[in-house]
Amino acid sequence: MLFSFFCRKVTSNHRSITLSDFSKTQLRTPPFNASIRYYSSLKTEIKQSFTISYLINSCGLSPDAAKSASRNVLFDNPTNPDSVLSLFRDLGLTQNTHVSKVIRNQPQLLLLNVNKTILPKLQFLRSVGFSSKDLQILMSSNPYLLTRSLDQYLIPCCNVLKSLLLSEENVVRILKRLTLRDGYNVNNLNLNISVLRGLGMPQSIISSFITRCPNAVWRDVDKFNKGVKEVVEMGFDPLKYTFVKALIAKVQLSPRTWKCKIDAFRRWDLSEDEILSAFRKYPHCMSFSEESITNKMDFLVNRMGWQPAVILKNPAYFTYSLEKRIAPRCSVVRVLLLKGLIKPKMCLVPILAPTDDSFLEKYVFKYQEQVPELLDVFHGKVDLKELGFAFDEKSAASPV
Repeated sequence: MLFSFFCRKVTSNHRSITLSDFSKTQLRTPPFNASIRYYSSLKTEIKQSFTISYLINSCGLSPDAAKSASRNVLFDNPTNPDSVLSLFRDLGLTQNTHVSKVIRNQPQLLLLNVNKTILPKLQFLRSVGFSSKDLQILMSSNPYLLTRSLDQYLIPCCNVLKSLLLSEENVVRILKRLTLRDGYNVNNLNLNISVLRGLGMPQSIISSFITRCPNAVWRDVDKFNKGVKEVVEMGFDPLKYTFVKALIAKVQLSPRTWKCKIDAFRRWDLSEDEILSAFRKYPHCMSFSEESITNKMDFLVNRMGWQPAVILKNPAYFTYSLEKRIAPRCSVVRVLLLKGLIKPKMCLVPILAPTDDSFLEKYVFKYQEQVPELLDVFHGKVDLKELGFAFDEKSAASPV
């Protein structure tokens, strides 16, 4: 039986493997157990060769990606994979833009039976409000969802979400945004929601929480409870939406990452009370990387001469891009300060918070006669040194 298998020709798009590919020495009769292991290994190699070739030529994967994917999925004929790819094309997915991404992320889909497994799930998703475009997005962003059981996961999950959100549109939005590869446990969802209800959190806030950050609610129950406890101890009110923002930050950050971000602020002689006060005011400030926090503090403190404690009183500043918003505007303000055109005592809010149009009107166009280069400074076309200024000079700015 084993010998007859190797006498068959295994065809791929690039090569054919036959008995002649193997030397007579390789086919000498070894001990029985060794023979089984040898022929089993050889059969796996042949399957892997076929699979890699198929992934490259039919799915658009690179050789390295195909080799990596073949560790998770093997097949020796194109029948089932071809039917899956045909379904993808019917859904409007193209090889160059979608198929390769889907298969790279979830190659196991090629092994699923189209009629018995995939189509029933797609039909169910359409019944809960997924459009053709939504299904394309889902396949690209979260193909793992289609490997989950229809009866044991998809239907119960959608039922729970609909009971909470009362909107098919929100259910679709959430399922498209889920990114976790594990932890899709409907029981976790129910238990974590029960914890929030136990705090007296209104249904409207719970629904907003799930819509805003669905992955957070699917977290391990113990980790979720720990995050809730920490947020309560920080003084957040579960009746307000800031509680949700703080909880999202806590459950998504590991203790080590949280400590690293606290330390990033403490390097600027800020106390833990000052840092936690900023977090209570604007929890999103802890969602930025340690590098981002450090770079923004370095610019505002060392280049603009502003006090760390004053900066942290308005933690929303950390949401702004250093390159696109903070640096261009501060460069303009720097020139105006050193030319004595604006007062040293000023608030950071009117500098960083307004729209570009408002900022340009107030700080650039208003002073263009005195400083014609201001617009070029704002767009980064003129360096301050070219105007005779430098950021290492002592700033007269003293924001309040």
